[in-house]
Amino acid sequence: MSRIKSIAIVGAGPSGLVAAKYLQAEKALDEIVIFEQRDRIGGIWNYTEDLRNEDLYTVPQTNPRGKNQDPIWRQTESDTKKEPSFLSPLYARLETNIPKQLMGFSDLEWPQGSNLFPKKETVLEYIIEYGRDVKDLIRFETQVLNIRPVDEKRMGGWHVQTRNLRTGKQQDNTFDAVIVANGHFIVPHIPDIPGIRAWNERYPGAITHSKYFRRPEDFEGKKVIVVGNSSSGMDISAQIAPLCQQPLLWSSRSASFLATTKTIDPQRREVPQITRFLPESRGVEFADGTREDDIDAVVFATGYFYSLPFLQDLKPELITDGTHVQHTYKHLFYAPRPTLSFLVLMQRVTPFPMAEVQSAVLARVYSGRLSFPSESEMRDWEEAEKMANGSGNTFHLLPFPKDANYLNHMSDWAMKAERRDGLENKGSGKIPPRWDEWKYWCRGNFPKIRGAYIAKGEERQNVKSIEELGFRSEDSLREDKMI
Repeated sequence: MSRIKSIAIVGAGPSGLVAAKYLQAEKALDEIVIFEQRDRIGGIWNYTEDLRNEDLYTVPQTNPRGKNQDPIWRQTESDTKKEPSFLSPLYARLETNIPKQLMGFSDLEWPQGSNLFPKKETVLEYIIEYGRDVKDLIRFETQVLNIRPVDEKRMGGWHVQTRNLRTGKQQDNTFDAVIVANGHFIVPHIPDIPGIRAWNERYPGAITHSKYFRRPEDFEGKKVIVVGNSSSGMDISAQIAPLCQQPLLWSSRSASFLATTKTIDPQRREVPQITRFLPESRGVEFADGTREDDIDAVVFATGYFYSLPFLQDLKPELITDGTHVQHTYKHLFYAPRPTLSFLVLMQRVTPFPMAEVQSAVLARVYSGRLSFPSESEMRDWEEAEKMANGSGNTFHLLPFPKDANYLNHMSDWAMKAERRDGLENKGSGKIPPRWDEWKYWCRGNFPKIRGAYIAKGEERQNVKSIEELGFRSEDSLREDKMI
């Protein structure tokens, strides 16, 4: 294989910035370009308070294909020009559900005084600071329209077609490798439940998705159902419950992975999954046969499809039903042509350090310090994963401790690369994170830590460390070992 000299990165969110840093550290590439459709870094962490609707949204919403969206042009504060904006799934009071000790980048401390679970504004500031030294690599307001192979070689390059959003000018570029880092919180999923279409037609606007939720005050005094009990469903239902008609009805198919104990919440009543919408009574029927009528609002916190509209022409295809990305090796390389790769496809993981360990592997492989696995090895891995975890929406699911084990495996793989003169850390290159005993402990217990944090109410804004909640710190673990 000829040496890879140029790489395109799709997206200047956290993962794209991480990839650029690890690639730069290899000192082996002639060209690194990040294509970003917004006019700033940060990806979905750029909150869009006034954007509540888009052409991807229908009821039901079962199409995973998505599209290359046109931006919403908004006036800037300076009024000198308009900026291209894309709807973000963040909401007004969003805090991370991961403690900052696990969430952060390995080479950047959080701002002094950051909450234990940082607010969205803090996270964006943190990402902006992290990306300062690779900002010159970014082509802003540039949307990737299509990516296709240059030839039929397994290690061949890629044509990348882009559009300048401000001028409309399209351009074809050629790169030896492409890293896709645009995330998977774009195309919402609303299931096709019997009666939902007629219900939505009769009561337009009453059904929505968590992607479009902004403030709990919008539901004040209303009879509300929130569907889904993962991170967003748990948080959104807790925000709406004190303001809506009580109890809020919280519908789910199974117990939440974030729940630590079964508690009685007078403001929220857990109900089974919805099996039918009843337009005549503005009601719903649940799996146990019970029903509720006169519902004012239904919020589906039912996740997103994987969608790669700029790769829809690729064969073999990456996306079918949207539950996962096909033909991927270790959730990272596109096995048929591994000069195409993806960052943080996995779910239930800590995304920033995960992007680091994956980028460390990519950078070392693409710079020639690690070898590509064979195609047969890549295909065998995927088949084994499907046998073990399923080939649908569980394929990219890495609940603890799978996520921690994967992170350390990737870190160890990266550190097996041959040393090269001129690289930092005595030729080893940029060192990826690796979780120690305390981080394993913290990851396994962060639902409890998060629960204790939320129980503080508004006082939680003053909580900066887990010790303040009665949990042990990294320092305390070291001290215990020394005794």
